Amino acid sequence: MKSKITLKELAKLLNVSVSTVSKALHDSPEISPKTAERVKELATLHNYRPNPVAVNLKKSKTETIGVVIPNISNSFFARVLSGMEAEAQKHGQQVITYISNESIEREKQICDMLTSGFVDGVLIAVSEETQKKQEYDHLFALLDYDIPVVIYDRINLGLPADKVGVDDEKSFYDATRYFKAKGLEKIGLASAIHHVGIGKLRIKGYEKALNNEYSALMATSTKPSELKRKIKELIAGKKVEALLCTDFESAIMATRVAYEEKIKIPEDLKLIGYISKDIAEFLTPSLSYIEQHPQELGSTAVEVLNNRLDGKYESGKFEEKIISTTLMHLESTRF
Repeated sequence: MKSKITLKELAKLLNVSVSTVSKALHDSPEISPKTAERVKELATLHNYRPNPVAVNLKKSKTETIGVVIPNISNSFFARVLSGMEAEAQKHGQQVITYISNESIEREKQICDMLTSGFVDGVLIAVSEETQKKQEYDHLFALLDYDIPVVIYDRINLGLPADKVGVDDEKSFYDATRYFKAKGLEKIGLASAIHHVGIGKLRIKGYEKALNNEYSALMATSTKPSELKRKIKELIAGKKVEALLCTDFESAIMATRVAYEEKIKIPEDLKLIGYISKDIAEFLTPSLSYIEQHPQELGSTAVEVLNNRLDGKYESGKFEEKIISTTLMHLESTRF
């Protein structure tokens, strides 16, 4: 039997976003009582209810979890998936993996498939394009079908869902403070992900650690050629003694520029990157990095999802688990 009105149609009638309607129907504290009342009154008037096929399927567990990965070329997500698989096996669950390739359109297609009711819950790291455009209606659609959702890694989003991430802000705060404690004053930052949530948090930690004592020296761009030029200005111009890199691309770019400009690491430049252990140890010199413990992040995300499925969390209140990172010193931070 088909619903008399859809979530999208309700939103259009009320002249609000789909996310606002979904939050109101799920009693989110983010929605004012007045708005929530309007939404519920109209939903009742039009006999709104979630897709009954999905609801019926949800009455019995499928023992299957849907996992959405934004970028399979990043070894970090491969290790996260490994942690998810191991934890899911403990619960007797299967994992179906989808790759969004950082595309909002692909992510929408995946979410549409996941509303069919063949998974018990969804684990998703939201694509860069989705974050950039801030279009989350397809994610609220999952909630509308009463499918538990856990946002992992990229959690700096205003979505009413359980979240599992790492202490991005604190990691860069601690790394910056480390260099300051060593007597360095010219500490720079490079980023190719400054426009998305985790990039913003890492930059925030860096700026907070500087505490206005020194000028922030940042090279940021999503364009490789422009990022390389800006990094070159920082390190070839001897504007910085140390550089923090928020992501794989900026870290590799920094080591390349240093090599081309004959800048010795760590003698002339100290370097810390958000990069996987598998790569950091094999660079020359080896690159000090921030260990995000991806397997733990993955297993924790599955654990949180199962706690939600088992009714261990209060309805309408969402859990947020933060995994502590570890600064791993290799050759690039040797004093």
